[in-house]
Amino acid sequence: MRAQVLAAPAPIGTRPLRLEDRPDPEPRADEVRVRVHACGCCRTDLHVCEGDLDLPYLPVIPGHQVVGVVEALGAGCTRLDVGTRVGVGWLHRTDGTCAACRRGDENLCERAEFTGWTVDGGYAEAIVVPEDFAVALPDGLDDLEAAPLLCAGVIGYRALHRADVQPGERVALMGFGASAHLALQVLQYWACETFVLTRGEGHRRLARELGAAWVGRADELPPATCDRAVVFAPAGELVPVALDVIRPGGTVSLAGIHMSDIPSFEYRRLWQERTLRSVANMTRRDAQEFLDLAALAQVRASTVVYPLDEANDALIAIESDAVRGAAVLQIT
Repeated sequence: MRAQVLAAPAPIGTRPLRLEDRPDPEPRADEVRVRVHACGCCRTDLHVCEGDLDLPYLPVIPGHQVVGVVEALGAGCTRLDVGTRVGVGWLHRTDGTCAACRRGDENLCERAEFTGWTVDGGYAEAIVVPEDFAVALPDGLDDLEAAPLLCAGVIGYRALHRADVQPGERVALMGFGASAHLALQVLQYWACETFVLTRGEGHRRLARELGAAWVGRADELPPATCDRAVVFAPAGELVPVALDVIRPGGTVSLAGIHMSDIPSFEYRRLWQERTLRSVANMTRRDAQEFLDLAALAQVRASTVVYPLDEANDALIAIESDAVRGAAVLQIT
């Protein structure tokens, strides 16, 4: 197979991924091999490539929004058949025995493995995944549409739940990239009034097209107080602003795996039982619930498609906010 490989972290402008030929990975017991059709590119892939996250496994193949078809079964696999179309997300495997797993919080597993970070991911023509962590894909979502849903979509969905969003509420989205443009479509389905604050005119235009009630720059305040806010931009300075945007008793969730430092702010901004929550990873239940909802609500990703050999270009475009929606590698 061909794969884009990161040997050592470096600024994405130096094009750190190298295209290599590798043997197809062999599935172990309880694993399946998936022939990759598409893989979404995520801002987290930037953090991997640039070393913002610790890199315990190098060289590594990035990519954790993978769509493909099962082509080989390891010993003991009975749930999936060869030829089944599946998705592979960020959560690669959990131990199933730690305190977090026993609580049902597998996204907080103490010994979790993560696709495209601590194990090889989907910037490749094939990938192996534990059978139990492959997600069934609903009919009606093609490969390129489905790929960004597996992380950007699922994380956005979890961020809405962490913000306690209820149908019909007013919600602010701060930052409007791959994840937020999918979350907005869920909010539309839930009949929520949505305000979008983002720095890029292309992103503001997409938000208007998708039905946002109000769209402004990142340094503006929306025209009315919101019930909830989700910060998608990895900018810690937006956190105090988000707290100013919500009503007493409202909730702010932070959707990113990586964020610049949050500046000191006055207690009055958090007072009156406002809540601030982070979002960490996702569960298999999140993924399946969101994919089923996406098919029902006709959530569609706005995509810019790149071939596998242009993975560096895709990440450079994400870093410069030049992607309208989500970047996706079309692999086969």
